Amino acid sequence: MNNKVAVYRKEHFNAAHRLFNPSWDDAMNFSVFGKCANPNFHGHNYDLIIQVTGSVDERTGYVMDMKELSDIIKEHVIDVFDHKNLNVDVPYFQNLIPTAENICIVIFNILREKLDSKFEVKVRLYETERNFVEYPV
Repeated sequence: MNNKVAVYRKEHFNAAHRLFNPSWDDAMNFSVFGKCANPNFHGHNYDLIIQVTGSVDERTGYVMDMKELSDIIKEHVIDVFDHKNLNVDVPYFQNLIPTAENICIVIFNILREKLDSKFEVKVRLYETERNFVEYPV
């Protein structure tokens, strides 16, 4: 019998960013990114859902200790991203446009490195109530 179960942890962070490709002029950036290319940045209240899938441990009844998952997310994602300007304060975006898609992939890569390889990991990031991305698909 396959005892794989998905467990989820929901987190929240606030961050500012600017969608801007430095190899384009302002007109091209505004054409592609609209008001999100504003040179004074803009912010979002992001909701983050982490899915960890694995087998239920017979000794604990857990897939993973959710406190441990929470601590990993807090230390390696929330503390790095929350109340930051992603373009300026977060090294991952020094040469990467901080779109929701790229933020989601970066968070996945951070967590994939920190979580045991026996787990499958999926990240869902809500940039707004109606717009969200998921990685991997």
